[in-house]
Amino acid sequence: MTGCRLYLVTPPALDPVRFRDALTQALDAGDVASVQLRLKNVGDDEIRRACDILLPIAQRSGVAFLLNDRPDLAARAGCDGVHVGQQDTSYHEARRLLGTDRIVGVTCHDSRHLAMEAAEAGADYVAFGAFFPTTTKPSHYRPSPELLVWWSEIMTVPTVAIGGITPSNCAPLVAAGADFLAVVSAVWDHPDGPGAAVREFNQAIAVAETAAVS
Repeated sequence: MTGCRLYLVTPPALDPVRFRDALTQALDAGDVASVQLRLKNVGDDEIRRACDILLPIAQRSGVAFLLNDRPDLAARAGCDGVHVGQQDTSYHEARRLLGTDRIVGVTCHDSRHLAMEAAEAGADYVAFGAFFPTTTKPSHYRPSPELLVWWSEIMTVPTVAIGGITPSNCAPLVAAGADFLAVVSAVWDHPDGPGAAVREFNQAIAVAETAAVS
C-alpha cells in the first residue's frame, strides 16, 4: 500500500491576505500533497487575487495548487491543476484548457460508473464522498470504505476520500486504500490551529498504515 497523504481544501469564503498565514502554518507543519482553492459566490477577480496570493505559498512548499470548478481561470493563473464536479465543466473541457501536464481531478460521489468513466478518460484522480456527515459541503452520497478497497484492487488511478474526515475517524479510509484525504474544517477550524491539525492527521495516517500492514 502506498502512503496516504493530505489534500487540503480551503474554506468556501476567505480573505486571502489573512488566510496566507493559516496556509503557511499548515504547510510548514508536515506532509501535505495538495491544496485546492474552493471559493464560492465570488467573482473572477477575487479568485484570481486569491490565486496570486496563495499559489506561491503552496508551490514554495512543493505542494500542488488546484482550483475548484474553473479550469479557465486555473490555466490563466498558472495553477497546477483543477478539480471539477459532475455539475461543473466537463473533464474533457478541463483537459483541453489545461493540457496534458497539469492535474485534472473529478468528483465521482459514490459511483463506480462515474469513476470508471473519469479514469478511462484520463483523470489524474477520482474523488469519492462524503464518507461522513459534513456541513462544509452537505451530500446525500455516503459511500463505504469498501468502495476504496474495490477501486484500489482494480485501478491505478489515485483516489481522494472526502467528507467529514478527522484524525479520529480517518483510519478505515486509510486502511481501505485512500491515496489522499481531503479535509476542510478539521484543519482550518482546529482549536489549536491548522499546524496542529496537520500534525495530528499525519500521525493518524501513520498509525493507520502501520496497523494495516501488521
